[in-house]
Parts: sequence; C-alpha cells; structure tokens
Amino acid sequence: MAAMTTALCACSFLHTTTQKHLLSLSSSSHLSHSLPSFTLNTKCLNNSALKPTNSFSISAVSTPIAETSQPTSLSNSKPPKILPFRVGHGFDLHRLEPGYPLIIGGIDIPHDKGCEAHSDGDVLLHCVVDAILGALGLPDIGQLFPDNDPKWKGAASSVFIKEAVRLMDEAGYELGNLDATLILQRPKVSPHKEAIKANLSALLGVDTSVLNLKAKTHEKVDSLGENRSIAAHTVVLLMKK
Repeated sequence: MAAMTTALCACSFLHTTTQKHLLSLSSSSHLSHSLPSFTLNTKCLNNSALKPTNSFSISAVSTPIAETSQPTSLSNSKPPKILPFRVGHGFDLHRLEPGYPLIIGGIDIPHDKGCEAHSDGDVLLHCVVDAILGALGLPDIGQLFPDNDPKWKGAASSVFIKEAVRLMDEAGYELGNLDATLILQRPKVSPHKEAIKANLSALLGVDTSVLNLKAKTHEKVDSLGENRSIAAHTVVLLMKK
C-alpha cells in the first residue's frame, strides 16, 4: 500500500510538472505551429501485480501566429544612376568618292575625293557626336538623325554637334576632355589640325586645351590604306556639373 501511494505521488508530480512546462511553451512567441497532444499512462505497479491506475491526457493548444502580409513586389524600373564621370566612345567610317567635298571637323580640306554620305559626311564630327551620346547612354547618331530622313540631306554636321551638346547640358554634364584619332591615307591632316581644333572647341564650347587630335595612315592596308575610305575614333570624358 505504501509503494502504491508513493507511485501515485510521483505520477501526480509528473502530471503537475508536465502541465506547467506545456503551458509555458504554449505562451511562447517563438512557436510557429501547434504542439502535439501528449498522453501519459501512469502504470504505477507494486510488487504484488496491482492493476494499472486510470490514465489521463494532456493536450497543449498553442496560440495561432498571426499571418504576415506578403511583401509587395519591387518595380524593375529604377531611376538612372547619377555618376560623377561618364566615358563614351565614337566611331565612324565613310567611303571616299570623287565629286564630294572632304569636310573634317567642320573644315573643308582640299582633296580629289570626299565622303559619300546623306549629310555632309564629316567623319570626325559624327564620331564626336556618337561618343557624347554613348557617354550619356542615349541612342546613336543614326537613330537620332536617320539617313532616310530628307531634312538631313546635305545637312552640316555642326547641327548634330549642337544637339549632342544640348543633351549633355540637359543631363547636367560638361566635357572633361576629348581624344580623337583620324585614320586616312591621304591627304595629310597636320596642316589643318589647328583649324579643326579651333572649330571643334567653338562647337563644343570648351577650350582647345581639353581637345586632342591625332591623324594616322593605315599603312596602305585595306580600303583605308588604299584611300577608298576615311575613319575616326573618339573618346570623351564627361563630368557632372
């Protein structure tokens, strides 16, 4: 009888302790799902094969967690990044044919051939425009001034330069420096270099000290070296005002 009383006391203590622990867990804010149901069967037997005592069940019910709202999807469109500096590269090439004027940097250069083009075919100004537009992340000169538009037929390339400068100013940038390379076999550009730089500085609204112009032959290789075409490369650095 004493052994049975001891066993019942032990089971009662276990019941009370388990109930307190489960109630503590139930009130915890860290639970994200319901606790399972627990069933404890107190078979308190003594040495004389006593019948098992009545079983009892404890069910722990957790407080449901409030559903959180789904985050709204972020828009893919982002405002353009404001950079302190922007670099652009321009390239242009024109075929040389008799009967056309050869205009480089707005200067008419005496030669027996000139650039076949929809506008005046100024290879240097065209690639300067493309370099500025490229630095600004804008469409190229062919998209802004398409060669199938009659209004640009024979147009002076200074018009394209002025538009590129306007777009640059509108975006809040100014020209830091410009480096251009002309590639042609003939004629020699060196006698006209200072006039080209002076005209380019006037069109861009900058000092000639930030402009660099180089001219190279193509060592008589391909159409450039055979004086059948002329090309130019330009790199510009734009600075935030």
